[in-house]
Amino acid sequence: MPLPDLEAWATFAAVVEHRSFSAAAEALGVGKSTISKTVARLEARLDQALFHRTSRRLALTEAGKPLAEHARRILAEARAAEEAARGGDAGRIRLAAPLGFGVANVAPLVAAFLREHPQVEIDLVLSDARVDIVAEGFDLALRIADLPDSSLRARRLCGIQTHLIAAPAYLAAAGAPAHPAELASHALLGYANVPGPWRFRGPDGEEASVRPAGPLVTNSGEAMIPALLAGLGIARLPGFIVGPHLASGALVEVLPAWRNAAVGLHLLTPPSPLRPARVEALIAFLAARLRDPCEST
Repeated sequence: MPLPDLEAWATFAAVVEHRSFSAAAEALGVGKSTISKTVARLEARLDQALFHRTSRRLALTEAGKPLAEHARRILAEARAAEEAARGGDAGRIRLAAPLGFGVANVAPLVAAFLREHPQVEIDLVLSDARVDIVAEGFDLALRIADLPDSSLRARRLCGIQTHLIAAPAYLAAAGAPAHPAELASHALLGYANVPGPWRFRGPDGEEASVRPAGPLVTNSGEAMIPALLAGLGIARLPGFIVGPHLASGALVEVLPAWRNAAVGLHLLTPPSPLRPARVEALIAFLAARLRDPCEST
């Protein structure tokens, strides 16, 4: 069986990444005609069209969409292998993290890591939107969620305790629930990054759950705070977001005798086990230092 055309697969991945033949040619330092011929060679080999091409638009075909993921992995593993062979101590790392947690806990660690590794550059992206690590070219990401099955490599660092909270004014008007079952009659603000029902365990071991439904659903925990302070409902959020408001009394615990399920803090990396030394160093650095914030929240 002939060997795969790795150059063509890598070129295909570059076109997908840069979204045009011209941009891929510029990034790879070759002519546009070379890119076109190489992609055409792969299409002929596969007997499949990979792109719909017009004068204004380039889009993957239905056959090309699943193959693009394979191409990305081939290119990523080849790059990682070459960097590992060169030592991989210098260069750029792309890191994604949730906005609030990232500002409070990740940004200081990034600064400390850069002081210890001056040859490394870090592109830190803070967003509560769920990024596509492979498609967007991230080397690693931190995610606070119960993770679905995926091809990503995931390492659970710790659990982050969540708090059920509301403004005193809301509880005075709507009444404070005495049991999780009573939450169904309340306005519950939803945190889109942690979907599914809220689960509780009572002091006697009783378990209960409720699915939130109310006037607001958002992928940003910080965006819930104004609605909570305005007395619009009850929310379940991690301590690193609500801690100051609990301390000031602006928000109070609801059902304090019932324990909220902890949400996992995970470190995610692309499927390939091949990683440059600088990425391995950052993974070890973050994993060793991101346990204390979890325990304190």
